[in-house]
Amino acid sequence: MRKLLFVALALLLMSFVPQKKERLWTAIGDSITYMNEHQDEAGNRITKGYMTMVTARLPGLKYINQGHNGWTSGGIAEHIEQLGLVKSDIYSVFLGTNDWWQGRPLGTIEDYRERRGNVTVYGSFRIIIDKLRSLNPQAQIILITPMQRVDFVYLRDARNNAWGSYKKKNGQSLEQFAQAIREIGRTEGLKVVDLYRERKLAMKHLVKYKWLKDPSNGTYRGYTYPDFIDVPFEPEKDEYPYPKESIAMTYDGLHPSDEGYQVITKLLIKAIGQ
Repeated sequence: MRKLLFVALALLLMSFVPQKKERLWTAIGDSITYMNEHQDEAGNRITKGYMTMVTARLPGLKYINQGHNGWTSGGIAEHIEQLGLVKSDIYSVFLGTNDWWQGRPLGTIEDYRERRGNVTVYGSFRIIIDKLRSLNPQAQIILITPMQRVDFVYLRDARNNAWGSYKKKNGQSLEQFAQAIREIGRTEGLKVVDLYRERKLAMKHLVKYKWLKDPSNGTYRGYTYPDFIDVPFEPEKDEYPYPKESIAMTYDGLHPSDEGYQVITKLLIKAIGQ
């Protein structure tokens, strides 16, 4: 009898224990976010993306991948009403590297404050953040700066390539885009995951080397950063410059490897909280 009473009491007490509420996280971004479900497009050089890694560590957190390959903040802002965004407890916005490479005008914080539209990066971010707040005014919004990059060469088509953030594009540095996102975060009181300043993701750690022909004798050898910057690369003739052995924090100079995603994951978990 006592045993039955004890079991009944235990069940009653358990019914009053608050259960962890499931949280929904919508991750907005470009190809670095998109790759979470598309490892095949990375030649299976990655096994999982940062969303999978984060939710594995935070029980009760579910995610929606709103990563769009090659998109800028301007593209997201332009199509914000067609993306099918839903009410979420957490939103992260990880954009900026494509804005930089495509030469979009950065603008100023006044473009953000005065809602001057989808003409500058500051204006694009205002449209995005306004939309997220309209979906859930109480949601946590986390901004993620672009990470540094070295020379990007697309694994499937080497003709698709770009120089790294060691050089300006259209008179603007990638650091300026990261600074703009920090400034928006300060203005709005939002958490900012600053990948650009993360030491583990500095340019010297992104690839072990770049496999290029030595101009003096035509033989291939591995050049480390920054020695490869001025070494010519002919995409239609040369070998792919990032063999698997060169993978470090990225697998192609731009997109994170598993190791790079782990760094991003740790910083996001800290920002999201338990």
